[in-house]
Amino acid sequence: MSGVEMKTAISPPAGAKSVVAPGVRLGTVSFVWRPWPVCVTLLLAAATFLVFCLSIGVGEFPIGLSRVVATILGGGEQVDEFVVMDLRMPRALAGLVVGVALGVSGAITQSVARNPLASPDILGITGGAGAVAVFLVTVSGGTVAAVVNSVGLSGAALAGGLGTGLLVYFLAWRRGIDGFRLILIGISVSAVMEAVTTWLLVQADIRDVARAQAWLIGSLDNRSWEDIGVALWCTSALVVVVAAAAFQFRPLHLGDEVAAGLGVRYTAVRAVLLLCAVLLAGVAVSAAGPVPFVALVAPQVAMRLVKSPTPPLVASGAVGALLLIGADLVARTALPITLPVGVVTAAVGGPFLIYLLVRANLR
Repeated sequence: MSGVEMKTAISPPAGAKSVVAPGVRLGTVSFVWRPWPVCVTLLLAAATFLVFCLSIGVGEFPIGLSRVVATILGGGEQVDEFVVMDLRMPRALAGLVVGVALGVSGAITQSVARNPLASPDILGITGGAGAVAVFLVTVSGGTVAAVVNSVGLSGAALAGGLGTGLLVYFLAWRRGIDGFRLILIGISVSAVMEAVTTWLLVQADIRDVARAQAWLIGSLDNRSWEDIGVALWCTSALVVVVAAAAFQFRPLHLGDEVAAGLGVRYTAVRAVLLLCAVLLAGVAVSAAGPVPFVALVAPQVAMRLVKSPTPPLVASGAVGALLLIGADLVARTALPITLPVGVVTAAVGGPFLIYLLVRANLR
């Protein structure tokens, strides 16, 4: 019996009062009202917007918070509008979109595998996207050049992430998905992709290596509206699909048998959500490179803040955006030199991964 199933099977202590969340019905739609998760999610959204505006205001031409907000709402001065909307908004918006995509993707993979280590980083999805992108950067001429010109580096990275995710899913499928087997196969595929990437870098020209290495670290530098347009629309569409399937996704935490008894087609729901998770991770990598550990940390932090037994989807997206935008702000302001955002997220995510491993061994 898994940890989630064990928690649902434990009876409350003798004499304890059972607290039932009130139900709300709006026409044919009914849901359970839980004030604490809603309040925490709203606070996370407010904090994300605050850090988003602070990130836009910081730079060689500093702009106050009130002026940034006024400009975003359409009431700023012309010079502020140019700096905010044309120069700094694409970078901040890229951090927001990538953070949401990674947070939601990590929440789905961790929920399906019922394991906090099952993030796109660990499962090799981001590694596959990075390997394909490095291949296109370091190999030139002929068919490869035609592919780069037709689909672009971002499209190739998205295709690489999707292909790697499907490979891991099919290799892990044995009359269903077992979380432990999924993680082991994901780690193996990730190691293979890292080996391929390293080999490509060793064989490539030094100028191509510098370009590929800067992309592999994960960065929001020099982003334009054209760079984030596809990522914004793809992430929005995928989040809508996830939201539509979320109602049937919740019973899966209780086990396949219980979900089937409630009328949920758990195989189809799980496959659709895993596909969305892979695409979200691929979109994030295509927009900012393989930013490490955001998809691992965000769902776990959100789960503890919301006090939920499983990673909450909306709160995970909010924490992912807050973490990535905040890391980019720290990378640009708190250090003597400007660093890629991936360096800061790795510095935060590495110790958090160790914490999860130690906590799992102490159980």
